[in-house]
Amino acid sequence: MSFRYKKVAVGGTFDHVHAGHKALLRMAFESGESIVIGVTSDNLVKKLGKITERRFDKRVERLKSFLNSIFPSRRYEIHKLDDYFGPVITDGDIEAIVVSDESFIRAREANELRKAKGFKPLKIMIVDTVKADDGLPISSTRIRNKEIDEEGHRIKH
Repeated sequence: MSFRYKKVAVGGTFDHVHAGHKALLRMAFESGESIVIGVTSDNLVKKLGKITERRFDKRVERLKSFLNSIFPSRRYEIHKLDDYFGPVITDGDIEAIVVSDESFIRAREANELRKAKGFKPLKIMIVDTVKADDGLPISSTRIRNKEIDEEGHRIKH
């Protein structure tokens, strides 16, 4: 298989590995030979005022389970993110990053930080927001609130 990039980054909190995350991960694995995945640390979750149902280790365990079922023979590395950027601003070998519409601005900031270090800018690949059956974005918050499931289907109460 031929890939556009040697090393591609993607990141998230991954409290629920939902359809939006799956779209990001699919694009990363389809584009890159090696994938660098940043997972938000519990400290950063707290600092950002986010809420998760699972602690870091459980989130990583669930993410690995998903990745190993969909991409069983692929190489990837997982990094704990204590800031927005993680390895994308310290690893000059990363060539591209996969982001959602809402995290596009962070990718641009990462490129500014990379430029200051003499690294090449990342090719930014944007995945469209994945919407639930009701037309609203799929999010871990909506899943946690029992509005939708991980695929974006409404939950009947």
